[in-house]
Amino acid sequence: MVRVSRPVFLAHMLFLLAAWTVFIKYLFPLAFALAEGIDWHTHIYWDLWPIAHGWLGWALLARPSYTRALAIGMALVEIAIIVTLFASFLADPEWSIWRTNWFVNKVFVLACFILVLYSALRRPADFSAYRGSE
Repeated sequence: MVRVSRPVFLAHMLFLLAAWTVFIKYLFPLAFALAEGIDWHTHIYWDLWPIAHGWLGWALLARPSYTRALAIGMALVEIAIIVTLFASFLADPEWSIWRTNWFVNKVFVLACFILVLYSALRRPADFSAYRGSE
C-alpha cells in the first residue's frame, strides 16, 4: 500500500475539484447551450475559484512559506461563502439541473475545505515550507 502524505492527498483533491468545477460550471453549460441553440453563456456560473483551488493544490505540493496561511485563509473564505449561499438557497430552493449541479459542486467544495481547515489547524507541520523528502 502506498502511503501518501496529507498535503499530497489534499493537493490532488483540490486538482480534481478544480477540474470537476470547470466541467460543471463551464463545459457542461456551454455544451448544453450549443446543443440547444441558445446563447453560449446562458447557464454558466462565472467565477475564478478553479484557479484558486489549483493554486492551493500547487502550494500544498511545492510548500512555499505561505502555504498554511493560504490554506487557512482560503478555507475560511470558502466555508463562509458556501454556508451563506446554502442558507440563501435552502430558504427557497430551485432544483433545476443548473442549481442542482451548483449545489452538488458546493457540497464537495465545502467538504474539501473543511478537511483543509481541519488539517491546517490540527497538523501545522504538514503545511510548513518543504525541506527535503518525506
